[in-house]
Amino acid sequence: MKNASIILNSVLAVAVIALYILHFSSKPAPTQSGESGEAIVAGQGSVVYIQIDSLMNQYDMFNDLKSELESKAQVIQDDLSKRGRAFERDYKDWEEKIQKGLITRGQAEAQQQQLAARQQELQSLGQQKQMEMAEEENVLFNKVMNALTTYLKKYNEEKRFSVIINSSAAMNTVLEADSALNITKEVVTGLNEEYVKIKSKGK
Repeated sequence: MKNASIILNSVLAVAVIALYILHFSSKPAPTQSGESGEAIVAGQGSVVYIQIDSLMNQYDMFNDLKSELESKAQVIQDDLSKRGRAFERDYKDWEEKIQKGLITRGQAEAQQQQLAARQQELQSLGQQKQMEMAEEENVLFNKVMNALTTYLKKYNEEKRFSVIINSSAAMNTVLEADSALNITKEVVTGLNEEYVKIKSKGK
């Protein structure tokens, strides 16, 4: 059987919840004014952009769902850590009994089989919880993007922009643009107002 510390580390490694989509960092977009020095006004037919990472950081729905998911992940990791420590204690106790000759060979083999079964159960549980959290992450992302696209469709019925571009720190499609074409702040305000209405209906 593997060393207990190696087993515990493998269990804890499986327990690590990947929350990469929950850690956006804002990146300011470059701005440019017109040749006259006056800012360009985004009107009908304009190509505008949203800094999606900045939007996520300020979107109340995203932050609420993110907090809920992080709390669940912490509970799962705490539980798996507790189970892993208990396993390590029992493993060390089994080793000590063998070294001191306190159990027979048959008893040692029986306990070894029990410990091996527990190790497998812990690893399977960790993998199961990791998949569950990944699925919940995906649902969170879909909820936020659905709310965003639904709002933008309604929002653009009035604004009538030709194109709304998604810009982010990871993949910035806007290399240079006037700040008037950045509609992030306006969209965040509208999204948060819609979210307040949704939360009110849910009470």
